[in-house]
Amino acid sequence: MTERDNLIETFLNTTEWPTAKRGNLAGDASNRRYERLTMQNGNTAVLMDAPPDKGEDITPFVAIAEFLSAKGLSAPAIIAQDQTHGFLLLEDLGDAIFARVMETQPNLEHTLYEAAIDVLVDLHRSAPPADLPPYDQTTMSQMAAHAWRWYRRGAGLQYEQQAIAFEHAFAEVLSQYAAETSVLIQRDYHAENLIWLPERNGVARVGLLDFQDAMAGHPAYDLVSLLQDARRDVPENIERDMIQRYVTQTCTPHDAFDAAYHVLGAQRNLRIIGVFARLSLHFGKPHYVDFLPRVWGYLERDLAHPALSTVADRILSDLPKPTADLMQRLKDQCATIPTL
Repeated sequence: MTERDNLIETFLNTTEWPTAKRGNLAGDASNRRYERLTMQNGNTAVLMDAPPDKGEDITPFVAIAEFLSAKGLSAPAIIAQDQTHGFLLLEDLGDAIFARVMETQPNLEHTLYEAAIDVLVDLHRSAPPADLPPYDQTTMSQMAAHAWRWYRRGAGLQYEQQAIAFEHAFAEVLSQYAAETSVLIQRDYHAENLIWLPERNGVARVGLLDFQDAMAGHPAYDLVSLLQDARRDVPENIERDMIQRYVTQTCTPHDAFDAAYHVLGAQRNLRIIGVFARLSLHFGKPHYVDFLPRVWGYLERDLAHPALSTVADRILSDLPKPTADLMQRLKDQCATIPTL
């Protein structure tokens, strides 16, 4: 047994779950790991293993989970925690991940997206926690520039001066169209992180996961995360319907929201392009490269909006399309770049 295994056993011995059967659950792009615990009576819970020595911290997850639960939303309840060593024992919300439900029951796709939008409508009625950092134009432009510092770099092109020039130009666009930081944004609000709980009522029917990186941001941001999903194709008619559902329920002017949505879409998709390249080049996870064509398609759609007219040509000339040859090049360099 490793030292980490011993620490897990010690933690579980402080709970009512030390004899539970343990089984691995799917992980994510972080250093966190998850297990499902099953008792003889059939009760289950989820163990989150978030090693502090690998940069993980469970404190934000606990704080945001408690905030969301207090609003009547279905974040997993905290059963036990060890903040020193990075362990959480969580309520098990089940396996009905939106993406899987839509695969097996495609007739529910519209219903599930409506439910996810209604969660955002409800959440955005409340001010975010006062201590959340703002997802402002400086932060967003720097994160979007990951596309230069990792993706363009992985393509074998000069990148730093181009990244700096892009940041300055894009910060002005963000400042004009998407400077608002009035709501809690979960930042990874998409079909792989939502659980269908039809036995619950109203907005509680949507189980929430992976919200520990929440910040204070623009109301359109989590809609982009949901409707321009890097991992699945979202039909354009559903994207339009859900945007309309949100602006109608919140009495938001459509044109201003639509401009912000596409500007934030460009920001998020550029960031993802950079992050997915980095996951291959730095972290040795080349399968994320396979998502790049879909994300690029979303980016092109966003760049067609007039709000992005001052930066669209720069982006499209600086960044090469993710062709098969380029994607293979990124995979061939898997885990070969140790630092930025």
